[in-house]
Amino acid sequence: MQSDESGPDDDLRTRLHAMETRLRRMRDQRATHNESARRAADSRNSVQEQGRELRSSIEEKLTEQKEVRSRAKTHQNQRDAIQSRIREIISNKRGKKGDEGKAKTGVVALSETIAKIGSIENRLMTDGTLTLKAENRILRELKTLIARRDELLPAAAEFESIKIDLGDLESTIQSLKAEADAQHKAMTDAHKEADGIWEEVKPMLEERDFLRSEGDRLHSIFVESRESANSVHSEIEVLLKEVNEARDEMKARREERERVIKDHNQSVKDALKTPDEDEGLADSLTEKLLSQGNLTLGGSMSGDAQGSPAATGGKPSRKKIRKPKSFRGRGK
Repeated sequence: MQSDESGPDDDLRTRLHAMETRLRRMRDQRATHNESARRAADSRNSVQEQGRELRSSIEEKLTEQKEVRSRAKTHQNQRDAIQSRIREIISNKRGKKGDEGKAKTGVVALSETIAKIGSIENRLMTDGTLTLKAENRILRELKTLIARRDELLPAAAEFESIKIDLGDLESTIQSLKAEADAQHKAMTDAHKEADGIWEEVKPMLEERDFLRSEGDRLHSIFVESRESANSVHSEIEVLLKEVNEARDEMKARREERERVIKDHNQSVKDALKTPDEDEGLADSLTEKLLSQGNLTLGGSMSGDAQGSPAATGGKPSRKKIRKPKSFRGRGK
């Protein structure tokens, strides 16, 4: 009987042990995924911080380059104004006049070109999503627009008043040409300085793109690890429910066995009780004896019949029967 009862318990205990072992293993897996997610998040945050610092440095460099380009533009406008004055002097000297209609058309085209240049420069400074390939394409477009602007500036520049020595036009022209050459050199130097700044910015842009890609890669690892940890956690919750059910069943079986054993022991104990140990049994026997009427104690003698109340003609005597408290059995 004991082996039949222990068999199901052994199976349940074995299954419970297997589930608990699997539960510990799954918790270790979840901890591993969470640790991987934590490391990926830390690395991603570090890379993103480096990217923010690098973008700040790039913006500073681009702002510096813009200032240099602006200075170059100033020198260019001065050069173009001087060159336009020279052409005007030569034209007046030859008795020719400029074409005002053509100059007006050049002013409109120049305005549109300058607007496009400003838009592109602003995008380069503020758009952090551009790839290196896209930036190179935009820079080529910007270079073309700048060349177009340089072609249109002479036709639309506002000429400054220049004192001209009418007695020595050739000397004045040579002097203006020297000034134009100086402005041109200053413009060229400024552009070279701006190009040098750009050469410093290009590797920074490449590093920025690398950090952005690395940050995206680490973020993907973080998300994947978190999803794996959540998936294992969901499986743990299901398995933990089964473990708790098995434990409850084990507890219920143990309590049932204890109850059966307790009831059995109590029934055996009750069966072995003597009347003097069981008040209920003693009272029951007493009531049964009293309900039968007379109770004769011991045997009768021949003299008893003669001394009886019927023989002597007297009143029958009554004997008081005491209720026995208990029956004590023999100790044998």
